[in-house]
Amino acid sequence: MESKKLEQIALDLKAKIEAGLKKDGLEIRCLPTFITPKTTDINGQTVVLDLGGTNYRMARIDFENGKPTIHPKDGWKRDLSEMKKEGYTEQELYEAQASPLGELKLENPENTPVGYCFSYPVAALPKGDAKLLYWRKGVNIKEMVEKPVGEPLLNYFREKKQLNFNGIKVINDTVASLFAGLTHSGYDAYIGLIVGTGTNMAALMRTDQIEKLSSEEKEGMGDFIPINLESGNFHPPHLCEYDETVDIKSGSKGEQRFEKAISGMYLGEIFKAVYPGSEFEEKFDAQSLTTMLSYPAIYKDEYVKTAQWIYERSAQLVAAALTGLMLVLLSHDPSIKKVLLTAEGSLFWSKNLNGKAYSEMVEEELHGLLRGFGFGSVRVELLQMDNANLIGTAIAALS
Repeated sequence: MESKKLEQIALDLKAKIEAGLKKDGLEIRCLPTFITPKTTDINGQTVVLDLGGTNYRMARIDFENGKPTIHPKDGWKRDLSEMKKEGYTEQELYEAQASPLGELKLENPENTPVGYCFSYPVAALPKGDAKLLYWRKGVNIKEMVEKPVGEPLLNYFREKKQLNFNGIKVINDTVASLFAGLTHSGYDAYIGLIVGTGTNMAALMRTDQIEKLSSEEKEGMGDFIPINLESGNFHPPHLCEYDETVDIKSGSKGEQRFEKAISGMYLGEIFKAVYPGSEFEEKFDAQSLTTMLSYPAIYKDEYVKTAQWIYERSAQLVAAALTGLMLVLLSHDPSIKKVLLTAEGSLFWSKNLNGKAYSEMVEEELHGLLRGFGFGSVRVELLQMDNANLIGTAIAALS
């Protein structure tokens, strides 16, 4: 995609972020998280739950002098794609999440706070809970929408498993990545990014720039508030006819247009839209595309070129979105020179054995766009951090 179009996409997102900081319910939600994360003196034990688009993880995390130890290593994990089945209930989800609690060998649950990484759009509530706004990623447990997600789960643990934990704090997975990055000091700004099954961005933003919050809501939050953009719902200009086809077939027409153009859940659908009626299997996805790029000799040249276009365009669009966010942060503080971007997601860190990796394309395009806007001296460093979701969520629970 040509630079002029990417610049227009960046400016469009910038305007929509600024609108979302002023008013609720717009295309870019700009959801505040009312938790001020600790960056030093982090100590204590917490249980972390991580509910993603397909998988569920649970771990006990012990922080000592700011250093986390995860039990078991990388967390206890299970496939929870069953929650995408029609008719799946709230109680079934609670039981599935509670089942591995015995594996954690907790000695004093009543002194242990819970951190809940909930990878769906939520609005923060006082004292750390959050209300589910809507489901994404093929999940639709209707009875949970517009209700808190933390306290009812804690009550289930108490009533069904006789485990009485010391409170719960709920954050989005993008905010968890953002919090994990805060353990690295020396940066002027911090961003969390997810590019995997879905996509989203979060950043620390100046409290005085979040006009939609009342003075009471801002009270006690310090100079910065974590903002979950829910940027997957961005509807950028310059999408194409294949994006329209994917949107119409998705079952959620008009929603999550940016996510449908760039994320792992949809890249294979774009490819199949280019070749309708082709022999490609139903589960042809982003991983299938990278395989095609890495081993081109076994595929038609036309298919490989199309896969390359879809893969590169996704990285370019991510770079444009990051540029839009950077333009907002720089408008709030022009002195920003060094930014840490903590990125999570299998697509973002995917490799192409015959060309540039996805993350490299994003980084190059991002800095090129920043130069075009006159910010060539600003550097954005990419961080890949093991278990960023778990660590960031533990920090939230202990803050």
